Amino acid sequence: MRPHDMGTLFDEVAARNPHTTVHLDRPFDIAPSDSGSGVDYTVAQLSGLVREASGWLYAAGARRGDRVAVVKRNHYDYDLLACAAVRIGAVPALLSGHLSDDVLEILLKRLDPAVLVTDRVPPVGLARRVLALGSPVPGALTLDDVRGSRAPAPRRRQNDAPLVVNHTSGTTGVPKLVVHTTRTIVHRLARFEAVRWPVIGVRRDDVVANASSYAHGRTFCWTASVFCLAPRKIVLLSDPASASSVLAQHPPTTVEALPSAYVRWQPLAARPDNPFRDVRLFVSTYDAMHPPAMRAMLHASQRKRPLWMQGWGQTETGPLTFRFLTRRALDRSPDARDLGRPVPGRTRLRVVDPATFAPVPRGQSGLVLARTKARCVGYVGEQDRWQAKNTGPWWNTGDLGVLTRGGAVRLLDREVDAVPGLSCLQVEDLVEDRLPEVVECVVLGTPGRPPIPVLVMSGPLDPMVWRHAVSDLPPMSDPHVLAWDDVPRTATGKVRRLDLLTRLVGSAETYGTGRWT
Repeated sequence: MRPHDMGTLFDEVAARNPHTTVHLDRPFDIAPSDSGSGVDYTVAQLSGLVREASGWLYAAGARRGDRVAVVKRNHYDYDLLACAAVRIGAVPALLSGHLSDDVLEILLKRLDPAVLVTDRVPPVGLARRVLALGSPVPGALTLDDVRGSRAPAPRRRQNDAPLVVNHTSGTTGVPKLVVHTTRTIVHRLARFEAVRWPVIGVRRDDVVANASSYAHGRTFCWTASVFCLAPRKIVLLSDPASASSVLAQHPPTTVEALPSAYVRWQPLAARPDNPFRDVRLFVSTYDAMHPPAMRAMLHASQRKRPLWMQGWGQTETGPLTFRFLTRRALDRSPDARDLGRPVPGRTRLRVVDPATFAPVPRGQSGLVLARTKARCVGYVGEQDRWQAKNTGPWWNTGDLGVLTRGGAVRLLDREVDAVPGLSCLQVEDLVEDRLPEVVECVVLGTPGRPPIPVLVMSGPLDPMVWRHAVSDLPPMSDPHVLAWDDVPRTATGKVRRLDLLTRLVGSAETYGTGRWT
C-alpha cells in the first residue's frame, strides 16, 4: 500500500491491514481515560477517532483551506488531529506545547487559524474559535460541546496545495512555519519509506516503538509510511521516561526516538532487564548522535547484528543523508560528525564558500547546500526568508560542513554556532566519549571569550580528570555543570544554544552571522 491521502489513511489501512495494534503510554488527550478510552487501539479504532475528530473540527468552524492550529502536551494525537483536519480539507498547523507564550503569539498571528485546539490558555483574539482540551477556557468550546457532531465527507486536495504546517526546532530564535504539500512530504518522503527495504524496512512481525515530538513533521511522514507497512504492533511514547514500563510490556524490535531520549535511556539500557534486548534496528533523526549513546543502545540488544540508522536533514527537506553503524563500527570510535552519504537518486549535496557561494573542492569546509524534490514550498508569514535560502534549485541548510572524497558529508557546526579554530560538535563528541560520567556536553562560542563547555553530569566532576581529558583540545574556559532540566531545550530535546549562552554570559552574540537560520 502506498500512502496518498492523509485524511483517509487510517480508513484505507484498516480495510487492507487490520491486524496492527497500537499501544500508548497514556490515554490520548482527545480521548482521555474518563471517556472510556484506554491505551490500546486497533487501526479501525484510530480510523474512527480521526473521523470523529474531523466532525469536531468542522463543528468548531474549520472549512476547506482554513488553518487548524494545534498546541498541547506531547502525544501522538497531534498526528490524529492533523489527519482529521486534512480529511475536511483544512490545513493542520502543529505547534509544540513547549513553545513559550510570546513565541506562540507570534506564530498564531502568522497562521491566523480558523480553529485553535489547545490545552492551555491561548492569547486572546488569535483564532476565530478555540477548542479547549482539558480545563475549560472562557469563551472556548470544549470536547463535550462538539462530540457527536457529524463528520463531513472527506475532501480531496491538489497534490501541490498546502497539506500541513510544522515548525522548525527553534534553537536559534522564533521557529519558522514550514509548509509541505502532498507531493513533497507524502509522495517524495513517505512513499520512499513505505517500502520493505532489506534490513531497514518495517516487517509484518515487527514491534515498532517511537518516542518523538509529535508536533514535528517527522512523525506525520512516519505515520504515512509505518501504518502502510502494517507491523504487528506500534508502541507510542509521549514521554521517554515511560520506556521502562511500557516497552517491558511490548518489547520492540525497531525503535525510533529523539537523540535526547537515547541519551536519557543509557542507564536503562545498562540494566539486565533492559527493554531493548530484541531490537534489530535503532533509528535517530533531528540531531547529531554522539557515540556513547549509540554504543550503549547497540550493546543493550541481544541480536547478533543490531544496526543503527542515523538520518540527517531538516524540517524543510526531510532526510538528506543516511549512515549505518554496527557495534564494531562504533567500537572504532567513529566521528559523530560523519552523517553519511546523500540518499541515492533522491538528494544531492554541494559545499560552497559562504561569501561567494562558489563551490569549494572536496575536503574543504563551507556552507552545505542540498538539492531535493522534497523541499518545502514556503514559510508562513516569512516567504522572503524562505526565498533567501534558495540558490536556484539548491537549498541553503545553514550548516557548515565538508564533503569528503568518498562523497560523505562531515558536519562541523551550524553557521550561527561556529567558533574559529574548532568544531563544537567534534569537541562535544570527544568529551562525551572520554568521560562516561558526562551525560551531555555543549560547547558555546562568543567573541572575546574562550569557548565555554557546559556539562550535564551523572556524578561529580573531578577537575584534574577534566583537565587531562581536554589537554589536547583547543583551549576552553572552565566548564559549567548544569542539571539536565536546567538546560533550555526545544520540544525535540535540542539545546537552545543562544538562550543558554545568554543565561551564562548575558549576551547571545556569536561568531556566526545567523543569516541562514
